[in-house]
Amino acid sequence: MKYIFGLLPTLLLSASCGKTTPETAPPAALVSQKSNVFDDYWYAGEAELSTYKLEQNRYGEMRSGEAVNIFVTEPFLANTQVKADNPKGTDEAAPTVLKLNTIRRFNTGIYDYSLMGSVFTPVSADKFPHTLKATATVQDWCGQTFTQLNHTDDGYRVRLFSYFESEGDVDKNLGEAMLEDEIFTRLRINPEALPTEEVELIPSLFFARTAHTGLKPKKARIEFKTEKEATTVCVVEYLHLDRTLRIEFINDFPHKIVGWTETDNGKVTVRATLKETLKSPYWSQNGSKFAYLRDSLGLR
Repeated sequence: MKYIFGLLPTLLLSASCGKTTPETAPPAALVSQKSNVFDDYWYAGEAELSTYKLEQNRYGEMRSGEAVNIFVTEPFLANTQVKADNPKGTDEAAPTVLKLNTIRRFNTGIYDYSLMGSVFTPVSADKFPHTLKATATVQDWCGQTFTQLNHTDDGYRVRLFSYFESEGDVDKNLGEAMLEDEIFTRLRINPEALPTEEVELIPSLFFARTAHTGLKPKKARIEFKTEKEATTVCVVEYLHLDRTLRIEFINDFPHKIVGWTETDNGKVTVRATLKETLKSPYWSQNGSKFAYLRDSLGLR
């Protein structure tokens, strides 16, 4: 089943897609934003950095850690699917993407875990309706794994490199589907454009790796619930997989994510709660004199 996002004029994110019902549709508070509001926030030469208190289940225990979400726009080459260093100097299409780099760190006894994922979702869904690329890497003291999804004419190609014999190296096509990981970027671009109907969804790359399960599309439902006045919860519930993702975000633009939970087999496996947010050109702040900014974000 292919998914179709609402046609969004370039930077004028105004349409919604799919059939909606009063029970599942985004609330009326999630009104579309004028293009200059979107431009002023996402094209100001800064990234949005948010830190979260993290609770992560591993080996049957909840571990305390921290997570960081880094949202930033950048030009991205659609064919080769890498960042465009000089988009004006190439004939290749270079749409603007909203990139999410997400990092989770926590300890398991004597040793630590580090997970990092990246999602590259074009801002203009009318020209580029699919997230172009997603990657994830998991490192601990035993070894590391790397997963990459690339959108092709035949859907998503997945490549997995793992130190586990049972997983081995994988290179296969998953067909056309939506990514669970891209729901985070879609919410930031325009919550109204998310389909509120049954969709084919490729589960989170972090989930697949920590659960040591193969990747393939699963049927899921997406709905929106209003539990607080200022925020909405996007609920992703799989039909044939005991997994639910709940993402709480602020109704008003820029729809900042205040937390999320993941429930697998009836147990909460991930809980993230917002600590601090900072707009910053972090790539130019790598000198020691900028270390104080970590305190502003509550980073250890």
